[in-house]
Amino acid sequence: MNRELYEALGLHQQFGETQGRSFLLASANGRCTMEIESAINAAGDKPYHPCLEATPDSSTPKGTVHHLKDWHESRVFPNTTRDIAVYRPHGVKPGQALSLLLCFDGANYLDPNGPVRAAQVLDTLIARGDIPATAAVFVNPGLPQPFQSADLLSTEFDAAKIAAADQRSIEYDSLCDTNARFILDDVLPLVSKSFDIRFSALPSQRIVCGLSSSGIAAFTLAWHFPTEFARVLSHCGSYVNLRGGHHYPYLVRTTERKPIRVYLQSGAADANITFGSWPLANQQMAAALDFAGYDYHFEFGSGGHSLRHGGAVFADSLRWLFRGETP
Repeated sequence: MNRELYEALGLHQQFGETQGRSFLLASANGRCTMEIESAINAAGDKPYHPCLEATPDSSTPKGTVHHLKDWHESRVFPNTTRDIAVYRPHGVKPGQALSLLLCFDGANYLDPNGPVRAAQVLDTLIARGDIPATAAVFVNPGLPQPFQSADLLSTEFDAAKIAAADQRSIEYDSLCDTNARFILDDVLPLVSKSFDIRFSALPSQRIVCGLSSSGIAAFTLAWHFPTEFARVLSHCGSYVNLRGGHHYPYLVRTTERKPIRVYLQSGAADANITFGSWPLANQQMAAALDFAGYDYHFEFGSGGHSLRHGGAVFADSLRWLFRGETP
């Protein structure tokens, strides 16, 4: 297909642009983006609960969590504000190189009462010697100025929510390397300097993780920079046509295999909206990884578009991704 035809069909635009609306409010054939809400609250998620490792016993040494609130000094995404949190494991020795877990949509993973409870899981796994001593960085998507807060879970489509959702899509759904450069050039140097943390330089000791749009963002980071991050944990990844993510299965099949290990998770009740079917998209992605000879695992259950299933298998997924690495 030549460029002229590609553009004539409107394939160069995100759904909603031709309607002059945010993708959140766009509709076609009597269907709309916000039908995703039924998948976020799917009955198929009821069997899933946080993994046992998310509840450490009282004798387990606890790491510490530090916060950078309203950070707004990004050179890659200027004029945005975001929160960043950092988990530092217990008993770190001066100069010790730590493995790294990077979580996009970080607050969802860090929430101590949420479906994942990442800090508690890390406390348990590190204390048991199941994984190496690991620091974690939890990065939220940026809020474009002048909006300093937005409730993405509300059903009110105010200007703040629309601007925040659009910014999140730009950062996470885009297939370019901009978000990866944001992490490598802005976030990791900031965290290292602010909290005196030395990250392992081995890509096999660096996991990048995310949900939905941030799930595909995790894969995109490793795809562009496999010598920096070689482990991917993708929960309900958006390998659909939000900003071209549906092309990844083809790219995986036709590009020389990259040295990355991938853990995919989705479910039968995952989202099925105007941009595509998440269950089918993740199955296509898994089939492509298999075809190309990747080291991958595909966890497909009954759940919807949430972290419920991902949280239930979170400890197992970290063990699988870190396997072969010396604690």
